[in-house]
Amino acid sequence: MTSPVPHRISGVIHDSAPTVLLSSGLGGVGSFWAPQLAILEADYRVIVYDQRGTGLSKASLAADYSMTEMANDVIELLDHLAIDSCHSVGHALGGIIGMRLATLAPQRLASLVIINGWATLDSQTRRCFEVRLDLLSVSEQAYIHAQPLFLYPADWLSQHTALLDAEEAHQLAHFQGADNLRLRLAALMNTSFADQLATLHVPCFILCARDDLLVPWTCSQTLAEGLPNSELYLFEYGAHAMCTSDPDAFNLQLAKWLKKVKAS
Repeated sequence: MTSPVPHRISGVIHDSAPTVLLSSGLGGVGSFWAPQLAILEADYRVIVYDQRGTGLSKASLAADYSMTEMANDVIELLDHLAIDSCHSVGHALGGIIGMRLATLAPQRLASLVIINGWATLDSQTRRCFEVRLDLLSVSEQAYIHAQPLFLYPADWLSQHTALLDAEEAHQLAHFQGADNLRLRLAALMNTSFADQLATLHVPCFILCARDDLLVPWTCSQTLAEGLPNSELYLFEYGAHAMCTSDPDAFNLQLAKWLKKVKAS
């Protein structure tokens, strides 16, 4: 059976090890999770993957590409690896993929971690996405050059210029392509769980940052209030990509949650 998407498995590789699947945001590539791997690999079988149409998962996406297809890729990947269930950890779009998975096959989820997610697209998030699409219409370089402004705190940006320059060059060389990005973003913007939250009983950990420009922290608060089996943790600092901008604080809370649900 051919794997639906390129992936990498690391950590404790044996049948009894709990599996943690890491699903990235709009960028789609598994390398986003580099700051989390060391803390997870000591106790878990860790799967990172490149979402269809990104990274090593080269594909031209269909015009009707949907969140359901993104979730089905995860199901097919778990089937390919003979994994019955996993802890799904998803950042923004990755968290929305996890929520769609919870509606399609909740038995495949031991728990769901949603980082800077939402039930319904907020007007501020829509405005940011529209600005990014406008930049993309100018050039891929304009889109990539502006991307850190939506992801990181201002002081972090000013302190990491060299890192950001290197990352920009890397993203330009490995960009998913404007057509794929537009289709993936359309699928994300058109997805809503407003009428389904009460039916999702998977244990959920909702993380957000008060200084997130892209997704207001109140979206996570609303999400947690609507999910019947959830906990909310609010970071004061870190912005949208606090997994990268403040990994120690983020990793601590993620490890606590996984340990808690593992023991339950």
